[in-house]
Amino acid sequence: MMWMYVAFSLLGIHPGGCADMFNTSSLLLELTTVDFYDKLNAGKMVFIYFENQVSPTVSLFLGELNNSAEVLHDYGILVGKINCNKELLPSYCMKERVHQTAFLFRAGKELSSFDLDTVFDVNSIVSEVLFAILREEVKYVHTDADLLAMEKSSRGKKDIVLCYVSSLGTQEHRSVMETAYVYGSQFQFILITGGPVLKHLGVIGASPSSRVWFLHCRSSNSERCPLTPMRTPLSTLSLHTFLQLMEAPLLSEVYEDPSTVPGPQFPYQQTPQVFLFSYPETEHLDQEKAKALAWRLCGLARLVLVHRKSPAVKTPSQYNAAYRLSEKGSEVKYLTLRSMDELLEFFLHDQEEELPDEELEGGDNNNEDVFDGKLEDEISSSVYENRGHLVHMDSITLLTPEDFPAALAQSGLKVVLFYLKWDAVSMAFHTSFLQVAERLADSGVEGVHMSAVDCGEWTDLCAAQPAASLPISFPPISAFPSVLLFRPQEPIQVYRGMLGYHALHRFILLSLVVSPQALSIPEEITSFLHEVPHPQLAGYNPDRVLGLFQTHTHSRVSVFTKAAKSLRGRVLSALLTDGLAQECGRTPVGMSVLGSYLDSMPPLPTLLLVHLPTEQGVYQYPPYTSIVAQSVLKWLQRVEEAQESPAGMLNNDDWPPTVDFYDFLKVMDEEEPGFASQHSAEDEDEEENVDAAESGLEEETSMDPSFHMDRSEL
Repeated sequence: MMWMYVAFSLLGIHPGGCADMFNTSSLLLELTTVDFYDKLNAGKMVFIYFENQVSPTVSLFLGELNNSAEVLHDYGILVGKINCNKELLPSYCMKERVHQTAFLFRAGKELSSFDLDTVFDVNSIVSEVLFAILREEVKYVHTDADLLAMEKSSRGKKDIVLCYVSSLGTQEHRSVMETAYVYGSQFQFILITGGPVLKHLGVIGASPSSRVWFLHCRSSNSERCPLTPMRTPLSTLSLHTFLQLMEAPLLSEVYEDPSTVPGPQFPYQQTPQVFLFSYPETEHLDQEKAKALAWRLCGLARLVLVHRKSPAVKTPSQYNAAYRLSEKGSEVKYLTLRSMDELLEFFLHDQEEELPDEELEGGDNNNEDVFDGKLEDEISSSVYENRGHLVHMDSITLLTPEDFPAALAQSGLKVVLFYLKWDAVSMAFHTSFLQVAERLADSGVEGVHMSAVDCGEWTDLCAAQPAASLPISFPPISAFPSVLLFRPQEPIQVYRGMLGYHALHRFILLSLVVSPQALSIPEEITSFLHEVPHPQLAGYNPDRVLGLFQTHTHSRVSVFTKAAKSLRGRVLSALLTDGLAQECGRTPVGMSVLGSYLDSMPPLPTLLLVHLPTEQGVYQYPPYTSIVAQSVLKWLQRVEEAQESPAGMLNNDDWPPTVDFYDFLKVMDEEEPGFASQHSAEDEDEEENVDAAESGLEEETSMDPSFHMDRSEL
């Protein structure tokens, strides 16, 4: 029962500091015989190679062993080698073929051995070592009868994650084992490598790709557990996201219009939303239908039931469904469906194609003209009638083959729109393009040149023919509209975002920032994490990626730089090397937490316990004492029996959410039916009583960009 009252925190890093995290050579331990037995007696988990003779095969393995040390260190596994030519360790150095074998030790005993043929690179080393550690947690089945037995034993207790990998020791195998290491106590993991189980799952073919299925056994009463396939390529990130989605409620209900429902949030940001509408007179039946469809959409989309009895729902009654894709900024599209199978078919096969003609994309739900079935024809007709009267605005330049080379020769960023006058999508986006150009010009953004090319008139230019004498080559324009970004001495960048004003405006502003930025002083780090490079980016909350490397010559710096350049325009990226990077597990967050608990910085790592029944007490595990299970349990027992004195006391300060948006309990209350009508009168009285000073404070903070939290602060 004690754990119900305990907040348990482990703050700290390896005693070597953050530098160890980036110096892989320091993580591969050169052990002596004494070191080896010390590690075993201390209960450490150690992956060891006993080096006897160095051949080309052994030399390659040692390089991969060095690289894997950093990864295995994150799982609490030490990686080392012992030179048998210098150390006398008869029990292993004298073994036959020891130079072809690596060993894993746990709790002072040999747990497993691996032939070098099975641990030939980082993926195989990590996957095989974790597989050996989790051999009791991760089951292996050969037949459908074995799987059925596992389903029966898990029914009502645990859901099953069934993983097929085409070969052991691969990246997919590593992803499964890393995920099982994290979720092993929550789900039952089963590994298969082929055979009749795949036939039961409907997988056919000589060499199918790696796959994952989620078996819903915890809530199942049937003989076989319902299963949901993971439809994305197998990786650690995709598997983590998939499991988070499987844990989410199948169906959620709202009393507001779909247009006001927030888009997919973490960790479901890659999952579309589907909205069905419920009527008061058929509410129970609508809920049952929604639950049935939710099961069919499981793993494809999250289902939301919208109750029309709420006055906040403004969607016209002619629409019985809606959906929002997972892309940022994606708008809600409204549908009139004859069958729910149409919706299911769309998410299974052809999300890139348009759904029925009744679809509505964004806009004002109260505008009846938007729902006119002839809207698309009217747009096309209007575009055709005005095809020769395109307005030329000062904010953009219409380019021809003659002035195109000179335009590209200018310094700065050149943003070029390639469009067709008779294409409705091109002309709709052309308006957004003009608006962005005007906004950039009015706000004084320098170094951006906005231009456009009519590909219907200048076909040779858009086809990138050599006759155009272009100063830079680019692939022929085959999709309209298209936007290319040109910079001197840099590769061409293709805009692949949403065809709208906000998405393009944000992309251009982010593209003006060097990627990655080189940081060298603490003030630059603070500015990168908490400020925006341009005032107009304040409302966009750009994502940030910070790369930390021990030296600027680190082999992975070039890889990070290449990735950062490819993400230019979508995220802000920066690079931190040398001394400042080495000081990163002492983060401001960790220091502030420890400071608030103990009023000082203890030696790291440190183990703290907040014992809630004592209200204010903060207990510290004895410094410089090995953190092992037996000692920690005794320490906890002493705390429970009041034999330990608090090392610090919590203050009485209230810790409210940083902003109202993160007050989740308040948000949940506001989602309850009738909340607005019950509290409207109270809100009006409260607003009347707000004094001038308080109003002034609200105005001041709302104008301060630093007042708002972005993702880098979470």
